[in-house]
Amino acid sequence: MDKEKLLQIYEKIEEYQKIIISVHKRPDGDCLGSAFGLKDIIKTTWPEKEVYAVGENVGYLSFLGPVDEIKDNVFKGALVISVDTASEDRIWDQRYSTGDMLIKIDHHIPVHNFGDIDYVDTGRPSCTLIIMDLFNLFNDKLKMSDIGAKALYTGTLTDTGRFKYTGVDGDTFRSVATLYDNGLSTKEVYSNLDVRTDQLTKYKGYFLQHYKKTENGVAYINILPRHVKKFKVSLGEASSLVNELGYFDDCPIWILFAEYEGKIVRARMRSKGPAIDKLANKYDGGGHRLACGANLGTWKRAKLLLKEADLLAKQYKEEL
Repeated sequence: MDKEKLLQIYEKIEEYQKIIISVHKRPDGDCLGSAFGLKDIIKTTWPEKEVYAVGENVGYLSFLGPVDEIKDNVFKGALVISVDTASEDRIWDQRYSTGDMLIKIDHHIPVHNFGDIDYVDTGRPSCTLIIMDLFNLFNDKLKMSDIGAKALYTGTLTDTGRFKYTGVDGDTFRSVATLYDNGLSTKEVYSNLDVRTDQLTKYKGYFLQHYKKTENGVAYINILPRHVKKFKVSLGEASSLVNELGYFDDCPIWILFAEYEGKIVRARMRSKGPAIDKLANKYDGGGHRLACGANLGTWKRAKLLLKEADLLAKQYKEEL
């Protein structure tokens, strides 16, 4: 924890009357949880401030609340805070550049330093835990409601794989305890996250019947527009099944390839051991050592990435 830099962030939040919190494109639970959690902390502490969380609404996270829609002129004179975003091209609302000042708060392996203040802690398994670091460091000044506690818990829960992933430690659970102290009730969180539609259930059956494995143990599946159309699920819902490929004892790496609008191909990559972040960086992506994304563009590049991932899996097995 960099206390000096967190102090700088606290002082800027205290200084500005208007604050806009921005998420990354295709936000996940950690991203929206960080945004809504930070918004709640600021509004609960300083009710007179204008605070907005801008980005995309995500269906399965709708219980956290809607994002704000604001006009261009709102950015003038505002402090903009980017959460859970490694590179500036991934920021959802590109109007951030018209704000007065930009703060970056993130936990991914750095791709670009783009803020006037950059706070990156790769030791934290979720960005929500960095927001909690800020809250706990200034707990004599900052306040939080049960709404913020719910958002921060949701982000922590989803980005740690329900506390299973690397990076979870005692500080993780001490932060969660603080959320309970601030009104957290987990019933609504689990009642929303532990449900699945008939359509997604049927698609999961298709998913588990059509994955493939490379020679050296990379499990993968290709998601095409016709698949999601047939089962009446969204691409986001289909992609959420990525960790269904992580149960095989002979597969240290697994990848979900998905084709988006305009025939743009992206990948979600996961690993049980081999570091895959450098491979993701090579293909215009990034993330964590064991969990990354890649912007491939074409299926041809997807095949190249898969070939390199297979080689990485082979090297890993040989070293065991």
